[in-house]
Amino acid sequence: MRLSTRGRFAITAMIDLALRQSTSPVPLQDLAQRHRISMSYLEQMFAHLRQHGLVESTRGPGGGYRLAKPAQAITVADIVIAIETGNEDRSKEAQRESSPSAQAMTQDLWDALQTTVVAYLQTVTLHSLALQQKAKGFAVEERKPALKGVFPKPRPPVARPGTPNSVFALAQAWSSRS
Repeated sequence: MRLSTRGRFAITAMIDLALRQSTSPVPLQDLAQRHRISMSYLEQMFAHLRQHGLVESTRGPGGGYRLAKPAQAITVADIVIAIETGNEDRSKEAQRESSPSAQAMTQDLWDALQTTVVAYLQTVTLHSLALQQKAKGFAVEERKPALKGVFPKPRPPVARPGTPNSVFALAQAWSSRS
């Protein structure tokens, strides 16, 4: 498992969803604006999260993403594993750049560290992270629903009395003044 900025952004986005799980689905556009993450980056991350069954999507107006499981059932390890799957090739390339003897000397250390990190991340749930944010005073802003339906036709402005409403009326008003 590799911890990267991509994983950090995914955890942040998932905490955001956990905080808003009682409301309607959260559009990626809202997440992008709140956390200053590009839409294309979020789309890639949420594709991985959806493939691993952590989020579900709703299409159409008012659509977006919501948690596929209760926040208590999702751990940080689940999120990081979903996001970092497929990035093992990069770490293998980095291993090839070092000498085999250097790898052999430190491999046990890195394996033990990896096991400890994964074990810790499996104890941290998305629900506990959301509760921490609420304890810090985070308040969820309700999203205003999109206005749909038939709206009253706007009324044209009322002409002021005594004001000419055409070129001819203007000419008559000037001629009557003189």
